Amino acid sequence: MNGISAVLPMAGAGAAALLLTEPMRRFALRHGITDRPSARKSHTRPTPYLGGVAVALATLAVATTVALARGVFDPVLAVLLGGAAIVCVLGLIDDLRQLGPKIRLCVETSAATMVVVVGGHPSVLGGTVDVVLAVLWIVFVTNAFNLLDNMDGAASSLCVVIGGFVCLTAPAGDLNGLGVVMAALAGACLGFLFHNRHPARIFLGDAGSLFLGFTLASAMTVCHGDAAGLSGPTSLLLATLVPTLDTALVMLSRYRESRPLLQGGTDHTAHRLRRMGLTVPQVVQTLSAFAVVGCLSAMLVTYGLLAPGIALLAACAVGIGALRLLLKVPASSTASPRVAIPALADGGARTALRWRLGDGARLRPRAVRPTGVPHSREATNAAALSPTAGSLVAPQ
Repeated sequence: MNGISAVLPMAGAGAAALLLTEPMRRFALRHGITDRPSARKSHTRPTPYLGGVAVALATLAVATTVALARGVFDPVLAVLLGGAAIVCVLGLIDDLRQLGPKIRLCVETSAATMVVVVGGHPSVLGGTVDVVLAVLWIVFVTNAFNLLDNMDGAASSLCVVIGGFVCLTAPAGDLNGLGVVMAALAGACLGFLFHNRHPARIFLGDAGSLFLGFTLASAMTVCHGDAAGLSGPTSLLLATLVPTLDTALVMLSRYRESRPLLQGGTDHTAHRLRRMGLTVPQVVQTLSAFAVVGCLSAMLVTYGLLAPGIALLAACAVGIGALRLLLKVPASSTASPRVAIPALADGGARTALRWRLGDGARLRPRAVRPTGVPHSREATNAAALSPTAGSLVAPQ
């Protein structure tokens, strides 16, 4: 699919997502479908979900319509879009009432198996082993995007980059239908970014993040269905290097610190980049730039311009270096001891300011006066003027 033929599905899905997101946001607010702040999350105010439903509806509707109009709608495309819709519904149910990991994995594995059996997969070892590896990879990327959706605009921006890459490489396998789907997905994410860029007015939710990950992983697997040897796996790894590294970072960090692997937290790549001093837009731009490099490398491998073995070694070296660097950044803010400061008046009364480090909120000092000592206006003013710092929140 060339750039001109991708304009229609991209523009159509972008406009649809842009228009659908606002009604979804109002519906979510009206019915209390919001993500509330906590110590394991970086946002500081309740934010509505259901943005992913708008992205999914826009992608599925526009992709199906354009593919039918162009005569490129085939059984593989039907299975892929059907599986993506099922995963989106699974995520929506999880947004409304939390599901256990077993149910999620069973549904995701079933949908991925349908795509691999009907659409094909890269050939590495041959036989059933390749089928299993392809299914596991789709499930992995699906949940990696779910983990990656932890900062305003991050998952949507990466989906634009990776989706655009798949849209350009789909014609190499004469898969113009997949090109239409990827163009529509990238366009829908662009439209959604109008509402999801920092500060986000709405989140993707599990419905959206799972939908993005499953659709991208499934499309890439089918696109490389004729690849043999290292070419296919290397291209897939390079294109998804950012979500793969983020998942590896989180799992390794939690294992080293003996924390639950599946429990949410602010120990992701994006959070660590924030602690290194980057703003939210700068974090998103950094992740997107890294994804562009990975996708360009994957394109070179796909078209035979770069040896897959060399590209794989380079990706491993870069990945290990990035992990070593990011692991040096604190996984979360650590507790700060109580600090006592002398009061400014009232006969030497002392006012204690207590705070603890949290994630994503401002410092809100609480004045605590000893028993029997009157509370002074000057001490209150001193506390109110205390500077904010990063991710400090008041004690609970």
